Amino acid sequence: MTTLAAHSGYLTGRLLRATLRQPAFVAISLVQPMIWLLLFGELFRRVVELPGFTTGSYVDFLTPGVVVMTVLFTAGWAGMAFIDDMDRGVMDRMLASPVNRMAMMVSSVANQAVTIVVQGVIVVAVALLLGAELAGGVLGVLVMLVSAVLLAAAFASLSNGMALIVRTSESLIGFSTMLTLPLSFLSSAMMAREVAPEWIQAVSTWNPVDWTVVASREALSADPDWPAVFVRLGGLLAVAVAAIWLATRAFRAYQRSL
Repeated sequence: MTTLAAHSGYLTGRLLRATLRQPAFVAISLVQPMIWLLLFGELFRRVVELPGFTTGSYVDFLTPGVVVMTVLFTAGWAGMAFIDDMDRGVMDRMLASPVNRMAMMVSSVANQAVTIVVQGVIVVAVALLLGAELAGGVLGVLVMLVSAVLLAAAFASLSNGMALIVRTSESLIGFSTMLTLPLSFLSSAMMAREVAPEWIQAVSTWNPVDWTVVASREALSADPDWPAVFVRLGGLLAVAVAAIWLATRAFRAYQRSL
């Protein structure tokens, strides 16, 4: 456990330094979600009059969804760092060293977590400037960020695991797009579940993306249903742990293919 923590800390620092050298990536990953917040928040502001919407404004409703979309479009690209390491021979050297395999995965997740928290705070700040009330206050925002980090851990791990299998950026981009877009629209990120077709409502019940949105939206409400929030956080934690474990096993597949 001590070795895992030490290796994870060192590798996380390496990835964070690489991220700081590319601040444009963080900025670019915010562009599309911010467009949704700015444009969709204005375009669909009247939809809160439909049944199923529990917030006073669409910006309030949309903010957790935009944070979740930011998670998907950031964590879904986590495997690109692994592919870059493979292309430069760094991955092979690390696997030939005593570096803990789980630490390599945990450090990637930790790097994504830091990035997601920064991006989430920026989205919340913009939402407040647009008039969002976020009745849940600071506690609600913190719960939203925790749920976003758990979702990011799951998606970053899947991205890393797929990177170890496909080993090309083109294939990883295709996988990420195929995964993130359907899961986004099969959730209540942008529209209340009650106005969706019944089959989408049924699918969203088992969608971790929807768990994150619902937990965040509930925590940000004036009267949160905390048991419902904790149930979804527990589900997200289980998915994240399982994804990290499965992605770590992908190192074996990568080494066998060398």
